[in-house]
Amino acid sequence: MADLVHTHVLDIDGDVVTKRYVDGKEGAAEREWRALTLLAEHAPGLTPRPIAFEGGVVRMTRIDGVPLRGLAAGEAPLTAMAEALTQLYEAVPPGVLAAVPVRPWQVEAVTGQVMEWLAAWRPRGPEADRAAEEGLRWLAGWRPGESGVRPAFGAGDGNLANFLWDGVRVRIVDFEDSGRSDLAFELAELSEHVSMWVDGEVEIADRFELSGPQARRLRDCRRLQSLVWLFLLSHDSPRNPPGTFDRQVDRVLRSLGA
Repeated sequence: MADLVHTHVLDIDGDVVTKRYVDGKEGAAEREWRALTLLAEHAPGLTPRPIAFEGGVVRMTRIDGVPLRGLAAGEAPLTAMAEALTQLYEAVPPGVLAAVPVRPWQVEAVTGQVMEWLAAWRPRGPEADRAAEEGLRWLAGWRPGESGVRPAFGAGDGNLANFLWDGVRVRIVDFEDSGRSDLAFELAELSEHVSMWVDGEVEIADRFELSGPQARRLRDCRRLQSLVWLFLLSHDSPRNPPGTFDRQVDRVLRSLGA
């Protein structure tokens, strides 16, 4: 799930990046190492290459590229991003993926957390309060089930800054919340991340062919993720331009048809 707290520090020495986890986030370093190792085998070149892992410290190769966040992304970078995501989601063979631990903050956990947040909502204005009320009402009646679940390896972080464009291809970094997931949930988390729209709308989910049940699951998971960001953005942050929270309120109300 989206996290606005820094969990690590990076040291770059030539072509080697050292990532030190500093907040004691359980299992984060292990998930990062597992992802880099799996993807080095099944999708070489898509991510940094793993070098060494010890005591919560991951060493990996540095990859070139400009983060897509804040970039005026044209057709070529977005096409490359969709190709990179397709490779990420499908590269790990089903038999191998079945043995990978489920990534943190899957649908049930996120739903429970958001319901707690919204139940304790403090007034933020008429429209924001209405969005919280409508969101809580929708969540109370939503039963995600297994319909539309298509297993995928998930990075677990939708930040557009984790996608690096080198002029030819897009590669991916940051796997501390990675693991076994499903396609619709991963696309929803990515699509609703604030970085995907705050600097200019980037729509990536429509580049994937989904079955009817998958498309419905995507719609509902996007609603869920939009409520995550309603809460997160209700706390002022200098990272985002003025008016970001109000825009998120509008996004929530539109997604819920309210």
